[in-house]
Amino acid sequence: MSLTATVENAIAARPVNICRYGRRGVVLLCAAFCAASAQAKAAPEDSGPQVWINPGIYSKHFDSSKGLRNNNIGLGAEVLLAREHVLMGGSFVNSNRARTHYAAYEWRPLHWQFAGFTMGAGIAVGAFDGYPNYRNGAWFVAPVPMLAIEGKTFGANLSLIPTVAKRFDGALAVQIKLRVW
Repeated sequence: MSLTATVENAIAARPVNICRYGRRGVVLLCAAFCAASAQAKAAPEDSGPQVWINPGIYSKHFDSSKGLRNNNIGLGAEVLLAREHVLMGGSFVNSNRARTHYAAYEWRPLHWQFAGFTMGAGIAVGAFDGYPNYRNGAWFVAPVPMLAIEGKTFGANLSLIPTVAKRFDGALAVQIKLRVW
């Protein structure tokens, strides 16, 4: 089964209820990706893979009245195998105050340079656990839109987590990262 078919099946199997601001965010994010990719400049390829580490994720939830944890401390790593292909994995304390482990593959088909930073946009498809409102914390697979902004040493991943009724609370997530290789 192709990656596209897998993502389409995952989306079709789980209807997503994105809050009003989430829809606007998705539209704005897609418009920015399309505009930036139309004027994309090819970035010089580094020889060999890049390795990045991160201290977890900071999330800004769309519904701040629920008392969810925003500072999701943990440890993660990602290996940039090629310009468009990234492997990710790690663990953090999620917004429900439970431990989450994850492993993901990220495909970044859109690339551009801006103010000395390399930017790449795409989608990560990963396996996650630890969310008590979904499968009692058991493993599940989910697609997540991603935007990576990378300098020579420091970078950030931005992702939009959709609200899924009675399972997940939507958020804009930021993951600061340090290049170690």
